Amino acid sequence: MYAEDVEDIAFVQGFNAARDRLWQIDLWRRRSSGELSEVFGDEWIEHDRGARLFSYRGDIDEEWEAYGPDAETIATGFANGVNAFIDQTKEDPDLLPVEFQALDYEPRRWKPEDIVRMRVHAITLNVSSEVERAITLREFDEDVERVRQWLNPDDWEIEIPDGLDLELIPEDVLDVFEAATMSHTSVSFDEDYIRNPEVLDDLSVLTNGDGSSGKETSDKSDWADEKEEIPSASNNWVVGPELTETGRPILANDPHRAHNVPSLRYIAHISSPEFDVIGAGEPGLPGISIGHNGNTAFGLTIFYIDQQDLYVYETNPDDPNEYRYEDDWESMEVETETFEIRDGDDQEVELKFTQHGPVIYEDPDENIAFAVRTVWTDPGTTAYFGGIGYMRAENIDEFQDAMEGELTPGMQGWGAPPENQVAADTDGNIGWFPGGRTPVRPNWDGLLPVPGDGRYEWDGYQHQSNLPREVNPDRGWIATANHFNLPDDYPVDDPPIGFEWVAPYRYQRIAEVLSEFDEENKHSLQDSTDLQTDFLSIPIRIITEALAETDPDEDRLVEARDWLTAWDAVLDADSGEAALAEVWFEKHLQEAVTIELVGKEAFDHIGTGDVRVLLEAIEEPEQRFGNDPVATRDELLLSTLADALDEVEELLGENRDEWAWGDLKKAFFEHAMSSGVDEEAAESLNVGPEPMGGSGYTVWNANYNDDFQLTSGASWRMVIDVGGWDNSLAMSVPGQSGDPESPFYDNLLEMFVNGEYFPLLYTREAIQDACTKKIELAPQATDD
Repeated sequence: MYAEDVEDIAFVQGFNAARDRLWQIDLWRRRSSGELSEVFGDEWIEHDRGARLFSYRGDIDEEWEAYGPDAETIATGFANGVNAFIDQTKEDPDLLPVEFQALDYEPRRWKPEDIVRMRVHAITLNVSSEVERAITLREFDEDVERVRQWLNPDDWEIEIPDGLDLELIPEDVLDVFEAATMSHTSVSFDEDYIRNPEVLDDLSVLTNGDGSSGKETSDKSDWADEKEEIPSASNNWVVGPELTETGRPILANDPHRAHNVPSLRYIAHISSPEFDVIGAGEPGLPGISIGHNGNTAFGLTIFYIDQQDLYVYETNPDDPNEYRYEDDWESMEVETETFEIRDGDDQEVELKFTQHGPVIYEDPDENIAFAVRTVWTDPGTTAYFGGIGYMRAENIDEFQDAMEGELTPGMQGWGAPPENQVAADTDGNIGWFPGGRTPVRPNWDGLLPVPGDGRYEWDGYQHQSNLPREVNPDRGWIATANHFNLPDDYPVDDPPIGFEWVAPYRYQRIAEVLSEFDEENKHSLQDSTDLQTDFLSIPIRIITEALAETDPDEDRLVEARDWLTAWDAVLDADSGEAALAEVWFEKHLQEAVTIELVGKEAFDHIGTGDVRVLLEAIEEPEQRFGNDPVATRDELLLSTLADALDEVEELLGENRDEWAWGDLKKAFFEHAMSSGVDEEAAESLNVGPEPMGGSGYTVWNANYNDDFQLTSGASWRMVIDVGGWDNSLAMSVPGQSGDPESPFYDNLLEMFVNGEYFPLLYTREAIQDACTKKIELAPQATDD
């Protein structure tokens, strides 16, 4: 996309996003602004109430200023571009996406502030974990809690804040919060919502995988059953020029999110005299947050800053809208908003706020209330919009300045989500720059809810420059994978950043591979694509190494042991060993080890324990398993392996030579309407299935559910040749278009599951050579 100024290029980006994804971005905007009831009915009112509670309600001028001097201009151009396409659908109804027709509503025009008031899709932590920890401590003890959640550092002591009564915390305290922050993939529609099913009759059945849905579509029309899951994975790394074949840096990134169709990511190349940037973002947001600009490349993964707290209040028995603060009663701010309800009367709903944030739960009988303090209610924290600051950085120094908000007065730097950013420039520099609002908690660690009586207050935010940094390290490379990566000399408690990080196995594998390169054995683009599509599972390697030490007394267990221990722990789709190992580890072994550690009653409460705890018990049984630890460990390994053999034989037959992980594990992308339409229409809306390897612990991240269906993974992959830009490679899935009849709806699926890439062409000459179609947007003639 090319234009002559910033507002015009934002217009083009907005127009194109709407042309490809209008229904998706309209649904996301409605979800985030609390307008689903208006088009879908009163069953969405609680979600809408939560969304409005957590939308940005602050000063809009301060919000624009936080991102830099042209943020409002960019948002205005983008909104105008979306509206221009909406206007075209009015003139030509055939352009209106089929979902609007089937669900019988129309898109609303956008305002610039819509873009920055949408907050509930920000990936911030850790209020849900606070509640889970509080209830676990109340119902059991700290030993059980330590199995439920690993903390970093692992010797951190859990202290119950003074004045917190764990008995007061109801298990449903977060219902409104979780309704508001449900994932995009949780919004779905059963047949009751499909008012005009006949419009789907003309959809052509596309060749999605084998041409069929391949499974029963999920019956998940109730948002309350679908809670937001914080992504557990993303990878990025950057290799310095001294270790690469090109003599230039190579930067790789694959952020992992929930999968559905249309794709979460939107690919764009936006070029104007002010910037020339290519990469990926989200379809309803201007700018690029993952990519390069011809000078600097950048990629991100979640950096686990604790950006949320749950506050518990004593309320006034004589007035439930007052809460105890210090030595007095403080009044809640109460706002009444009107919610339009489809096929129903408008509803007046009260939204309440304390000085900490939105009130999410009240119990006047017990004189208690709960509110959430989160960074995203403050200016400058619209998810990913901070990318418009750094996407024009000339080098990594300017990139760091943009992350820290040092480019222009009023700019606040990267706000949310908290990210590990890696960057590289054409001068050969590489760097790691974590970013995100980091609350300063002077007298507690953020691991549990706290009384809202004034004793536990945030003392502002750390300046971004106080976060750790790394530039041009001697090892020659930098990598992050959501693991605990605070340097050894960084103070973890002054003030605390966060204690809940992801298991380190993907990082360990990345580091294992990158450490093999040196000045004699140089790293290539192919090496980075191979690493992004690496299926070696370190957890599986750990358990098979432990299995090798066992002495089974059944022939079939001896055969299974020898089969698995002679294998390389690579979870390829055609691997029979992978099928057995994954069923064993995910469906049998982890549950058994958890029960051995905490008992059945606690297991029924916490579910499977933290994988780090479980694997530590298997590797070092004397630390966890009583008087005869090795025998206990071995019995757990062998008994669960026997159960796994039974299950795989039932699923795939008794001949293990015919087993394949991909016969169980499938890449399948489900459309939000597929559970409400007939089978033929569902086949056109859904994408897949295709056999797929991997797991949630492989570098090629491929989380799956109990039915072995892919649920999350790489939403975008890129490998950037920094300075040799046209050599760069990328992959999205399942396609760029949201139109089920477009050839670009699912054309990337087969390439994706095969670990292939497309060229991320950048120079004007290379683009023109590859161009097959050109669209020109011109101002509409007026009578003036």
